[in-house]
Amino acid sequence: MSQKYEQLLLKNQLCFPLYACSRKIVGNYTPYLKPLGLTYTQYIVLMVLWEKESVTVGQLGETLCLDAGTLTPLLKRLEKAGLVTRRRSEEDERVTVISITPEGDRLKEVCKDIPMKMSGKGSALTEEDAKELYRLLYLFLNDRK
Repeated sequence: MSQKYEQLLLKNQLCFPLYACSRKIVGNYTPYLKPLGLTYTQYIVLMVLWEKESVTVGQLGETLCLDAGTLTPLLKRLEKAGLVTRRRSEEDERVTVISITPEGDRLKEVCKDIPMKMSGKGSALTEEDAKELYRLLYLFLNDRK
């Protein structure tokens, strides 16, 4: 490829290794989440709810960098599984509030060891490298607005 198109080489794209790493990491979660009937995205929704108990769809979307079109079917599946409830806000009926159910909260105990099982899995990063990568990724994410 001529130098005129150097910017189109895959090896010159920051987005590609981020994309490939994301897919690899999500794939590494699958053996732990699939037996629980969860996808990675459902798992991170539950993580937010384990921390906060109730959030609006808007708050959830902002926290997870997901739009309502992605969240709505996912939340319906979690509700059907009995892990969350969806209800209209009493203050503003246009706002939907998502809450963890007792069953969803019990799943926290089952999932509590997953982060430790995942730490360092498939990674040659040192602890210091991982902290620096975390810092850089959040620097990038917080600059998205």
